[in-house]
Amino acid sequence: MPLSQHPALAEAAPTPYWLDDPRRPEPAPPLHGSARADLVVVGGGYLGLWTALLAATREPGRDVLLVEAATCGHAASGRNGGFCEASLTHGLANGLARWPDELPELLALGRENLDAIEAAVADHDIDCDFVRSGSLSVATAEHEVAGLAEEREAAATAGQALTLLDEGELRDRVSSPTYRAALFDPDSALVEPARLAWGLRSACLAAGVRIAEHTRVLGLAARSGRVELRTTTGAVSARQVMLATNAARPLLRRLRLMTVPVYDYALITEPLSAAQRAAIGWGGREGISDRTNRFHYYRTTRDGRILWGGYDAVYHYGSRQRAAYEQRPETFETLADHFFATFPQLEGLRFTHRWGGVIDTCTRFTAFHGTAYDRQIAYALGFTGLGVGATRFAAEVALDQLAGLDTARTRLRMVRERPVPFPPEPLRWAGIRATTWSLAHADRNDGRENLWLRTMDRLGLGFDS
Repeated sequence: MPLSQHPALAEAAPTPYWLDDPRRPEPAPPLHGSARADLVVVGGGYLGLWTALLAATREPGRDVLLVEAATCGHAASGRNGGFCEASLTHGLANGLARWPDELPELLALGRENLDAIEAAVADHDIDCDFVRSGSLSVATAEHEVAGLAEEREAAATAGQALTLLDEGELRDRVSSPTYRAALFDPDSALVEPARLAWGLRSACLAAGVRIAEHTRVLGLAARSGRVELRTTTGAVSARQVMLATNAARPLLRRLRLMTVPVYDYALITEPLSAAQRAAIGWGGREGISDRTNRFHYYRTTRDGRILWGGYDAVYHYGSRQRAAYEQRPETFETLADHFFATFPQLEGLRFTHRWGGVIDTCTRFTAFHGTAYDRQIAYALGFTGLGVGATRFAAEVALDQLAGLDTARTRLRMVRERPVPFPPEPLRWAGIRATTWSLAHADRNDGRENLWLRTMDRLGLGFDS
């Protein structure tokens, strides 16, 4: 069915809902000519904003300059689902598989990080509807139910308290005929993503951070003990640099096979009526995701809308990125169909916005960290869709590394280890296509993995959004 004829999508604006906001700040002027700074942060998403703010907080008076190619929060930080989770490992299962000995410490650090985000939102008076509502991981097929109890036990052993909800208890919270059971995690929050980014931007300016927007960094080099950055409008000389460019093409050549850009898509509804809200319940405003390989994520907003996203994770050959890829009619139609299958009682509801955006994913599913140029440069990337909370932790790690500090954060294996890189093309394209096909096949066959997926699991490799 053509998008224009789909009854729920016919009037949906092709723009991210969160960015379609009259409170969007005016852009800062671009950088012209030459500039110097103690610390230059490249990238104005969550990672760059947290790094700049924490650097100014740790060392008041430090000369910090943040440069952003477009405007702060315009990319993944302004168009994601707004799930701010405590997990630093892209979920319990991934952490348990990769760093089982460290998992209790990682869980504790993740909770501390979420607490710190909540405190910063309050301290800086950031109006981003921060709601610590917890999250539900929902089983929608019988074969998914058995793993819930096992995951709860593994979590308890590591120090994480999850609550197992049976079908009746779950449907008392949120009413859907597709639900079978769920795990509830209290250590999760919701935010309005763009407003969080804009609030951090305002806090940075208040702390003395200089911000230059519409200033793209084209290259960098080490000269005379400093890092020289060439931009579209001039040049910057820095004592130290933080690279917070995430899905953009890395400025360091060594990182160019470490991540791939993946397009993720979302819809948002018009506000529900009182009768529609009563029909689904959901008074606790929990963030929800299902347990399929090609999963959906969804949440409510302060004005009673439902955001619905996920399922398709689209990679384009050669890691190509285009503005045109942000609109994908076949994915929007699929998402709309799945929405009404989950909530048939909302038939007739319309979507007001449809959009896509790029996520940087790596083979271990969670961010990795490092330094370059004799610790003059730090970086973190590969957040794989769970960066709303983890970017703050990554900023702390980067500042520790730049300062040469030996901390609990820098001693983590998770921080010291790097993921396996993706292969060059055409092997990268072929491997990702084989993985996405295999994941979909497993979802259709009661979760049974084929030889390809079993091999990838044994090698600790994967592809996800």
